[in-house]
Amino acid sequence: MITAAVVLGFFAVLLAWPAPLVLARSTWPARAPGVALVLWQAIALSGGLSMIGSLLLYGLVPFGNMLGPSIVTLGGNLRAGTLPSGTSFTHVLALGAAILLGTHLLLNLLATFVRAERQRRRHHTLIALLSDPLNGRPEMRVIDHPAPVAYCLPGAGHSATVLSNGLLRLLDADQVRAVIAHEQAHLVQQHHLVLLAFKSWHSALPWFPIANRAENAVALLVEMLADDRARRVVDDQTLARAIALVGFALAGATRPPDKEADAVARAAASASEGDRGLVTQPEHPVHQVMPRVARLVNPTVPLHYTATAGALSLSAVLLAGPALILFGA
Repeated sequence: MITAAVVLGFFAVLLAWPAPLVLARSTWPARAPGVALVLWQAIALSGGLSMIGSLLLYGLVPFGNMLGPSIVTLGGNLRAGTLPSGTSFTHVLALGAAILLGTHLLLNLLATFVRAERQRRRHHTLIALLSDPLNGRPEMRVIDHPAPVAYCLPGAGHSATVLSNGLLRLLDADQVRAVIAHEQAHLVQQHHLVLLAFKSWHSALPWFPIANRAENAVALLVEMLADDRARRVVDDQTLARAIALVGFALAGATRPPDKEADAVARAAASASEGDRGLVTQPEHPVHQVMPRVARLVNPTVPLHYTATAGALSLSAVLLAGPALILFGA
């Protein structure tokens, strides 16, 4: 089992730093956000499993040569209050670290989902009290707020898309349709579940820089996926202008004239091409405007099917490899 522990340790180090760093700095995810999102999830799951599995296998070395029998032997030794010969402090430390890390990650994930569900229920109650339906559509709620706000509020059987009066005054009818399609795409594709998982990872390991980078990268990818759904409803220029107008307003300015809005879109496209950091680390929703507008104003060729197949195959290997090593040990 020591060999398997070393291999999993290598996987853990690879997936903890260089692999996500390379992916975060790559430009191809904008051409295939769905594929990139699958790869990010594979890296996160495989990295966590490799880290815990490496510690577990190393700690179980004195108890046997296979995972299952070693765990049974460990249980027997714990009941008897003895340890086999050859058990060192590092073995005990590795076992304790594996148990603590695994428990910490799972409990933090559960706590994150429970808190989010409570907040959603409270938010649904407030929205029902403080908003009005849009044109008689109960799933579309309008709040009286001057800022251009639009967001989706998921829920079991009662999801809602919330718009502000400020948004409706800022955008024309086609742009509002684009925003609604974008927000409904979040609901249909269940993006909140993916975001919560990466938020949980970041909150569980706040000192881990890759967790923060992964959360930001995934947040941008789900916005791009929702944009792609909205592109089926309106043309790219209309969607780009809507994103630029809302981003301009959220940055603290008033509504720009039409020509200025176009200039904002062009500037966003140019800036994202010259500033890789804005593409990979959008720390605030406004910072997501530039890369999103860039791919709409300057559309690129979709990722080739061979590259897509390669990325998806790599994701499958990342998911299956550590599991096979761990349970085959």
